[in-house]
Amino acid sequence: MFRSIKFLWVWATIPYVTALEFKYHNTKELESYLRDINTKYPSITHLYSVGKSVTGINLWVLAIGKYPKEHTVGIPDMKYIGNIHGDEVVGREMLLHLIEHLVEMYEKDATITRLINNARIHIMPSMNPDGFEITQRTKADCMFSNGRYNKEHIDLNRNFPDAFENNLSPLQPETRAVMNWILNETFVLSISLHGGAVVASYPYDNRRTDSKFKPPSGYSKCPDDDVFVYLAKNYSYSHESMHSGDECQNTPYFQDGITNGAEWYHFLGGMQDFNYISGQCFELTVELSCCKNPPPNFLEEYWNENEQSLINFLKLVHLGIKGQVMNMDGAPIKNATVEVQGREHIIPFRTNKWGEYYRPLLPGLYTLNVTVPGVGSNTTELQVFNNMENFSALVLNFHFNINTTDVSSLTQLQYGTASGIQQNTILLISIVIFSALIY
Repeated sequence: MFRSIKFLWVWATIPYVTALEFKYHNTKELESYLRDINTKYPSITHLYSVGKSVTGINLWVLAIGKYPKEHTVGIPDMKYIGNIHGDEVVGREMLLHLIEHLVEMYEKDATITRLINNARIHIMPSMNPDGFEITQRTKADCMFSNGRYNKEHIDLNRNFPDAFENNLSPLQPETRAVMNWILNETFVLSISLHGGAVVASYPYDNRRTDSKFKPPSGYSKCPDDDVFVYLAKNYSYSHESMHSGDECQNTPYFQDGITNGAEWYHFLGGMQDFNYISGQCFELTVELSCCKNPPPNFLEEYWNENEQSLINFLKLVHLGIKGQVMNMDGAPIKNATVEVQGREHIIPFRTNKWGEYYRPLLPGLYTLNVTVPGVGSNTTELQVFNNMENFSALVLNFHFNINTTDVSSLTQLQYGTASGIQQNTILLISIVIFSALIY
């Protein structure tokens, strides 16, 4: 009898997370739901805040993975962000339903289980909770409301530092928090969810122009344009109808349901360009609905349209190559540049504090150059294969012949050029193509 009572007491202390409704969840409901999920699935989730909005609302993120609390070498990080524009509300709810689907299907669905075991997925349902609350207090409008902006009436997707022109928009706490998040994590892929169209957009959103009087216009091609087109098409063709390109009456026709950002319309201060240029993170901007703030009875339909696209995108984090740059004893080398010939970036891609790099690439033959500032560099050709079905990118590690003391001093360097003493640098390259061992 006492054992039965004890069992009932334990059962009563386990939180019961009911099926998520297709409705708009306010700030308190969103936070409560994320806390309940984190409590029910503590082994694969980690709830944290990257900062606060103008009014002090936490910018919550739920990380999902086999090792959710911290980065694990060899396991890529990726993110989804919703509601950067407070009146574009569909993405906020889609991310809550994505969370529900992932945690509930873990160890029930083989693909979902491998996706979670082989990546760390960060989900921020709302980057602009103040704007969302403003939207909820005003009459619903498909095209616009003041809830687009944050509490200081600033468009957060025009608020990031811009590589092409000076951004005079005063930096907001939400933007600063997300910038720090991007720069301090090793994000490989990202999606920012929007509304007002049905299309997958990719960098650049802005471009340089030689004329002070003629605004930049037309296609603004980035060095990894082929990869971005592939990512965008993967989303649009996994979607029930996005690939048709003609979903909305008030937007142009988008071939294949994708567009270069600047070719559609250019703007400065976008989060997408900041991710790519400053964060080494390949981000898409995905517009989910013709109406920015549709009635909640449409939400289930939007989920059905986008569910497969959101899940398929997770596998794309394993596109291309990854690895570490180390000395002969295995000590990681931070801030080594890892660049692909013909794909020179505004800010070169660099290794993190674990000596890691992640480089999304399509299958093909590439020339890779690795430079350790103050030591030397080496160039090698490699063949990249489609290894995504193995839930791992091609692994390519580099070992430089420098001692551990030199490595420690190198980690203090933020910038630098190779010394040209290649003859004193021994570079060993290990290429391993393997099936992911984490199940």
